[in-house]
Amino acid sequence: MQLKHQLLAAVVLAYLLMPACEREPVVVPGPNSTINNGTNPSNPTDSTDTTVNTMPCDPDSVYFEQQLLPILVSNCAMSGCHSTESHRDGVVLVDYQSVRTTSGIRLNDPTDSELYEVLSDSDPEDRMPPAPRDPLSSSEKAMILAWIQQGAQNLHCDQACDTVSVSFSLHIAPLVQTQCAGCHQGSNPSGGVLLNNYATIREQALSGQLVGTAAHLPGFQPMPPAGAGISDCEVRQLELWVEAGAPEN
Repeated sequence: MQLKHQLLAAVVLAYLLMPACEREPVVVPGPNSTINNGTNPSNPTDSTDTTVNTMPCDPDSVYFEQQLLPILVSNCAMSGCHSTESHRDGVVLVDYQSVRTTSGIRLNDPTDSELYEVLSDSDPEDRMPPAPRDPLSSSEKAMILAWIQQGAQNLHCDQACDTVSVSFSLHIAPLVQTQCAGCHQGSNPSGGVLLNNYATIREQALSGQLVGTAAHLPGFQPMPPAGAGISDCEVRQLELWVEAGAPEN
């Protein structure tokens, strides 16, 4: 019996002298927690820029902000017409939401959509843009119709940016035609500024006005006045063209 008691006491003593088994508590990351994946511990977001064109543009698709909206803003969304402030006839054409909800788009009958019909109205007073402004080109009308036929979607893509061989014919003229010509044409151009040919565009470029307004630099009126505006790539192309002397290339 004495031996049994001695053995029991030894077991109890050994248990008491064993080191405690410690485990780190399991922490479940919250919604705002950051997990270090091998980046700089002092800057968890530090990583190498590996930006690529993950969504290349499909030539058969119409991209609203990149292709369609600049045409509508330049030709339709000026003061007195379809800007947010003027909203003539209740129609506002300054962004995707306003175009989709106020321009009478009919997905089941695209050619009967008000947005498309008014572009080719035989009455100059009802046609949009109204006279004496020039009507939209056939290609611009076709793009608007194609956009409606494709479901009037707000598609996006990663457009390649050429800053190596910038030219007036391939980059600057199309940019001005799309983003600016609607307001800066005819006998009463906006701000008294004409941008209807190489000579008038070059004049504004060399004066600093073209880059200043496009890049929204201090002291310049931002242009275009509505919509997504001119992209960083397009601003850089303008800068490079002006730095080269604004050649007619």
